[in-house]
Amino acid sequence: MARRDLSGAVEFSRLEDFTLNDALVIEEVLNLFQQQAQLWAPLLEASHEGWRDAAHTIKGAASGIGAMKLSELAHAAEHGDVEGAPTRLERLKTGLDEALMDVAAYLHELQLKSLKG
Repeated sequence: MARRDLSGAVEFSRLEDFTLNDALVIEEVLNLFQQQAQLWAPLLEASHEGWRDAAHTIKGAASGIGAMKLSELAHAAEHGDVEGAPTRLERLKTGLDEALMDVAAYLHELQLKSLKG
């Protein structure tokens, strides 16, 4: 897995610009995003009373790393009606998976670069 595997779900240039391309900071932020996603994912069920809060949290975190599509999906999930929640939450989970795949590919490339020195 490497940068060539990126789907475009995350615009890493936003994070690179914000961190002044500091690889250590980028790695820390993306690792934190991965860890947090493990906590959010189980909440993305319409039967869970915290699904709107989880969507809201994902919206901000996604925006912070440059995952704008994911942020939009989270916004739609958070603000939509209860009846349509299952469909919107499925879209959100798919978007989260796509962003996490891009994050994994990007982190893999950072690790390879650090090995090369």
